[in-house]
Order: sequence, then structure tokens, then C-alpha cells
Amino acid sequence: MRYRSARWNGKKVDGMSVRSVERAFRVLQELNLQPVSSIAHLHARTGLAKSTLVRILSTLEQAGYVDNDPRQGGYQVTALVDSLSSGYHKDPLVVEAGRAWAVALTRAHQWPIAIAIFDTDAVVVRFSTVPDSAMSPFHKTVNMRLGLFYRGLGLAYLAFAPDEQIELTIEMLSHSPDAENELARDPDRLWSLIKRVRKQGFAERAAHVEPSNSNTLAVPVFNEQGRVAASLGLTYFTSAFRNRAEAVDRYLEGLQTSSREITSELGRLSLQS
Repeated sequence: MRYRSARWNGKKVDGMSVRSVERAFRVLQELNLQPVSSIAHLHARTGLAKSTLVRILSTLEQAGYVDNDPRQGGYQVTALVDSLSSGYHKDPLVVEAGRAWAVALTRAHQWPIAIAIFDTDAVVVRFSTVPDSAMSPFHKTVNMRLGLFYRGLGLAYLAFAPDEQIELTIEMLSHSPDAENELARDPDRLWSLIKRVRKQGFAERAAHVEPSNSNTLAVPVFNEQGRVAASLGLTYFTSAFRNRAEAVDRYLEGLQTSSREITSELGRLSLQS
């Protein structure tokens, strides 16, 4: 064993690294790169002694992660290896592309920034800078579901979605008992709101929706094909401004610039994936 610096609950602590575990994962990683691997190949790639490799491979074989098939001339991973990734849920690419810009906006303006993506009948906050903001109206927003009609992040996404998607969403939510979905039963009024948001290029939380002490200003984020991929929003205490227009004047340009930069980064990441 060897000692290393590690983190636990966000604090730096001294910890031990089990070298046999490290070696086993190195072997698994290498096995995963080839259909079949021989001892000689693994020795050349990992630098581990052949006797060590035999012990590791035997252990992995007994655990069910590796199969030694003489007909194939070596070792190969089994389907059980898939289970090692079943608990990992990668953020959508748009979140990866937008994370740095969201943090930069909070550093510039102090208010928390959120990135939300569409999920069936709402948007879900997938990234938030609440932990980076000392002025957040919320304690936590990640995984929060927000309605599409009265919430800034929801409306910023819906208004820039294709008309066919909007029509389908209206039909689906027209039977919802949730008060936040009542506009689905008044499509003329809803379409008027959508057209206004499209014209102005941003959305806000409806004034009657709680919490009444704050507001969210949000803009759409588009992918490289020009289709809305997410919404980007800034939340602030309303008492900090005389009216909503003052907040729009101060923050809208920064949000729209960040949205365009996220689109560019999204295109770059898409080429790499």
C-alpha cells in the first residue's frame, strides 16, 4: 500500500492507495481496448510482471469479469464489465459545454445561474451555480423540475421549440390538474405569450409564481443545428432592482452572449464525441 492525498466531504485527507486494486483496474482498462489480449500483450502495455498479471487475471476470471478462452488465444472481458458503469450518468453535452460559462456569469454578477433541459412535460435543472453564489434565493436547485408556461427556464425552452413540439406539449398538458399547466387549456393566450417571448428573445418567471421575492431571467441555448437544446437562467432577488426591466437591461446581454458561446462549445465537443 501507499499513501496519497484524497478528499472526503470536500476536505483534504490522507488516504491509502491499494496498489493491487490499481493494477487490476489498469489490466481491465487494457483488456477493454482489445477483443482478445495475451499475457505478452498485457505485459508490454502495462509493464506489470507476467506473474502479477496471471494472479490479477485469475482473480478477475473468478469474479466473472474476465474470460480465458484458449480458442481465442487469450483473455477477454465479459458482459459483467458493463455493470461497472451502470451507476454513472453523464451530464448532457450541453451541460458540459455550458458549465464554465455559467460559473463565469456567477463570478461576474454574483447571482446563481442554472442550465435546464427538457424532460417530457417540464424542464429539469441539470447544473446550477448555487454553491458558488452567496446571494442565491434557493438552497439547492439541481434536479428541480420546472413548468413550461410560468417558469423562466421552462418558457425559455418551450418558446423556441419547434411548433409541432409545442402543439404536442399543449395537448398533453391540457388534461393536467396542475395549476401551472392551466395555460394549456387556453392555447390562444399561450401562443400569444410564446410569440412575445420569441420576439424579445428571453423569458421570465410569471409574477404570481412563488417565490415572489425573486425572479428568473432565462434565454434559450441552441445546438449547432439551430435547435433549442437547453435554457440558461439567472435568478435574482427582486428587491435588488426597482423593476424587472432594470434587471433585464443589466443581465440579458451577458446571458445571450454566454448562450452563443455555449452553442460554439457544444459544436466543438460534438466533433470530439
